[in-house]
Amino acid sequence: MKMYKKGHKKPGNNNDMTTTSTLSSVPAASIIVAIVEGRGLARGEIGMACIDLKNPELMLFQFADTGTYAKVVTKLHILSPLEILMPDTASDKGKGSKLFGLVVENFKNIAFTAVQRKYFSEGKGLEYIQHLCAPEFSTVIMEVQTKYYCLSAVAALLKYIEFMQKSVYAPKSLKVIFRGSEQTTMIDSTSARNLELVVNNKDPRSEHTLLGVLNYTKTPGGSRRLRSNILEPLCDIDTINTRLDSLQELLQDEELFFGMKSVIGRFLDTDQLLSVLVQIPKQETVQVAETKITHVIHLKHTLELVSPLKVCNYFLSRFNTILEQIKTGSLNMRTQKCYAVRPSINEFLDISRRVYTEIVDDIAGMVTKLGEKYGLPLRTSFSTTRRFFIQMKLDAGGLQGGQFPTEFIKVTRFKNNYCFTTIDLIKLNDRCDESLKEIFHMSYVVVCQLLSLVHEHVHCLYKLSDTVSMLDMLLSLAHACTVSDYVRPEFTDTLAIKEGRHPILERISSQQPVSNSTYIFEGSNFILITGPNMSGKSTYLKQVVLCQIMAQIGAFVPAEYASFRIADQIFTRIGIDDDFETSSSTFMVEMKEITYIIRNATDQSFVIIDELGRGTNAEEGIGICHAVCEFLLSLKAFTLFATHFLEICQLQTLYPNVENYHMEVQHTRSAAGNSEKITYTYLLKKGRSEERNYGLKAANVSALPQSIIEEAKNITFHINKQLWEQQHSDPEAKKERAMYHLAMRLHQTAKNSQLESDNLRMFLKGLKRYYMAELCTVEGAASLNTEETATSLTDK
Repeated sequence: MKMYKKGHKKPGNNNDMTTTSTLSSVPAASIIVAIVEGRGLARGEIGMACIDLKNPELMLFQFADTGTYAKVVTKLHILSPLEILMPDTASDKGKGSKLFGLVVENFKNIAFTAVQRKYFSEGKGLEYIQHLCAPEFSTVIMEVQTKYYCLSAVAALLKYIEFMQKSVYAPKSLKVIFRGSEQTTMIDSTSARNLELVVNNKDPRSEHTLLGVLNYTKTPGGSRRLRSNILEPLCDIDTINTRLDSLQELLQDEELFFGMKSVIGRFLDTDQLLSVLVQIPKQETVQVAETKITHVIHLKHTLELVSPLKVCNYFLSRFNTILEQIKTGSLNMRTQKCYAVRPSINEFLDISRRVYTEIVDDIAGMVTKLGEKYGLPLRTSFSTTRRFFIQMKLDAGGLQGGQFPTEFIKVTRFKNNYCFTTIDLIKLNDRCDESLKEIFHMSYVVVCQLLSLVHEHVHCLYKLSDTVSMLDMLLSLAHACTVSDYVRPEFTDTLAIKEGRHPILERISSQQPVSNSTYIFEGSNFILITGPNMSGKSTYLKQVVLCQIMAQIGAFVPAEYASFRIADQIFTRIGIDDDFETSSSTFMVEMKEITYIIRNATDQSFVIIDELGRGTNAEEGIGICHAVCEFLLSLKAFTLFATHFLEICQLQTLYPNVENYHMEVQHTRSAAGNSEKITYTYLLKKGRSEERNYGLKAANVSALPQSIIEEAKNITFHINKQLWEQQHSDPEAKKERAMYHLAMRLHQTAKNSQLESDNLRMFLKGLKRYYMAELCTVEGAASLNTEETATSLTDK
């Protein structure tokens, strides 16, 4: 691999900050990230800093990562940066660090800049934060003053932005936050892709994703917040329940819901507006002046929307103070930016505007005289590219011989009009431009004085930006509930979903998809799912985990009832494709993904595994599946494991916390009895699949020649006769298993039940009857000892 690939930047000779492939300007909707890794004994300690130029929120991260750097890669996938900064020593002389190699490999379309290592200075980074952090967020200094690596990343990041943007941030104007990875649920980038959380795997432009299902936001900030929450769901139950309370209030009060939607839809991009307001350009140009004036006008429009929101009451007086300063101190809203500043504020500005008005009047008068002179219906028009010019309808008539007078130049046709100008009009346009430059320059001086006052209240604007994006996201989640029948989730130590539905499939399907229930708790935390191809196993797995994610972002879920256990990490192993970019076979891809799960899963994780071991032969696949299952069974992680290997179902006889389920199919024979049709019900049923050789049945309805199918059936029959022996578990083991499940259900009831006494008594009696029947089935008849044992457990 080359040290710098095409599009990457190399250290240049003219300066030591950038590289030879410089950026003329950074797009407005961009995130720039700086990354640095500790050296020596501190290798694996990662410092990150990032800032979105549309949102002046400086985010700092420092965490320990494994040799796979999964946290770094996941964080970068979530941030989706335009550019990544790393020390030049990480890629120096072709001996790039492992982190550099992995980042380059995973983010081929992102620009890289190698910054000299001296700019990654923790001392300078702390100085930047102390100088730029708004007082209301200054407690972050205590959090990060010993986080040397994120401070180093901050120093390089802000120095680079200062150089590239040719501007600096105003003192005490930035919102600086330090985020630890423990605050949210980690979903690795592979799982996010498998689940199609924000990008559809078949069509990246498609909205058939979880984000597409939930996104009814009206503002860019709300959309960004929703995307971030989907990729990093919350872990804090109190925060989630607060969101759910807000959501419920919006759904119960239609006037509030529609009133808030109406106001939110009128907000501009508050984050971008704030970002521009807190930057101080190094050079004052006409373009800079015009942009600043425009954004102050937008700020006035934004502040006028605060009161109808009926939120931020604590800051309402501050917002009114800023608005009053804009209204009475300096600005008067007009359509033209050159009239933004009120009269009598600056005498020279008033003179320049009178001159500008006179020039515009001269242009209108000149066009009128030209029309009279040549007997043509001319009119004055304006565009930003052509400035003032003359127009005339194509069918207006009056041209002698169809020719324009020689005085008219640059004649073009646009739609139904002729467009042209004259030498005198060009001269007047030049005078007009000079006058506008003076107006913008003097207006800019007034605006800068106003912005210095606004900076004193900048924390209020950050609060407003945060409130608008949060409210927009909540309104979007509430809107999603009105489109489909969703229910408010609860949070316990049990995952229980009654008649749950796949949120994406429900949105795109022409008919209501089949719903299925799920029940997982500590005593039964490992669910094995079998069934034929196309029976719905993968869809069901994704359905459950998507509902989990929806619940943890504070959304309602598509079900009749739903309870969830908070997951600290969500892992998936779905798909059997080769990875051509890394020259990895299907089997190697499987092994890499399952290795990552095994190394990082905890008791509080949620693990989804679909068809592990299909990339190798059956014997090895069964062995690997069995070994992986036994490792995961040593954890209390909630696990859904779909497989075609029916031999794995025997784990239920060895471990009481394993449950077998299958996707049900129905068989119908033709009238002649010579063919069989498979009907998929997509229903999840208890027990393992009794389907054997369903691959042959699927082949039977394909275009494969019948002779090949018959030969395959014959060979399969002989193999099964030799290798397959139906195993029956010991009745005593089944009895112990039933007693174990009864004890665990009673334990769950004691911890979580909120039933009243009479209802609880009825529930326990029903529970007793259910397990007595199960024990009777095991033993063939109910024994007195069994009844006494079950009764004593129930009474306790």
